[in-house]
Amino acid sequence: MLVAERQQKIVEIVNMRSSIRVSELSDIFSVTEETIRRDLEKLEKEHKLSRSHGGAVSIQQQESEVHFSDREITNVIEKKAIAHEAAKYVKSGDRIILDASTTAWYMAKILPDIELTVITNSIKAAIELSNKENISVISTGGILLEKSLSFAGPLAERSLETYHVTKTFLSCKGFDINNGMSDSNEWQALLKKRMIERSDQTILMVDSSKWGNREFSHIASLQDISRLITDAGLDPVSVKALVDKKVKVTAVPLPKRG
Repeated sequence: MLVAERQQKIVEIVNMRSSIRVSELSDIFSVTEETIRRDLEKLEKEHKLSRSHGGAVSIQQQESEVHFSDREITNVIEKKAIAHEAAKYVKSGDRIILDASTTAWYMAKILPDIELTVITNSIKAAIELSNKENISVISTGGILLEKSLSFAGPLAERSLETYHVTKTFLSCKGFDINNGMSDSNEWQALLKKRMIERSDQTILMVDSSKWGNREFSHIASLQDISRLITDAGLDPVSVKALVDKKVKVTAVPLPKRG
């Protein structure tokens, strides 16, 4: 990795984490702590971060991820219906990726205890799957994002380079015809992009409330996915627009409320 590339990654990590220690950065980039200190000194002079005792802190107000506990209670009926539909596409012997979305977590809860290998950056999904003895679980590792209870960053991205899977199941915070999939968190977006690249098929699981949203970080176009699973709340005009773009759409009916 070039020096300039490493320093750019350092700024991204500091902004994502708000603060980080020199020793952690040294481990992440496999360079000495003295090298990291020189990087931090240069970046501070460029007003890209601020050095602290033993590390660095962000000087940029970053958009925070929504806490998992908040996402867990949002559009629950839609997410569970989508997760149940997505689970139908999992067969014994598959090697799959699950992202750190709440929909993927709901899917992990209902997956049958069959022979599977599951790679995930989600702590919640990994814990859920640990109770199923026939499922082998691989964590991406990486930088812990406390609010989403997930891993991301360069280490997580590099870990995926080792693997090839049959199916990836992921969600996002925004999707539309012209801009494709997007996420508010840059590191999650980059990791989802890698997940798509390492898979034969990608199944996007996203409820209709995200339709038309365009978030900060682009993931991929809708043509890069194998199937979109959403809920019946997506209007027929939008469904037709997707189908016209050769996107395979499954709109799951929802149980009646109350």
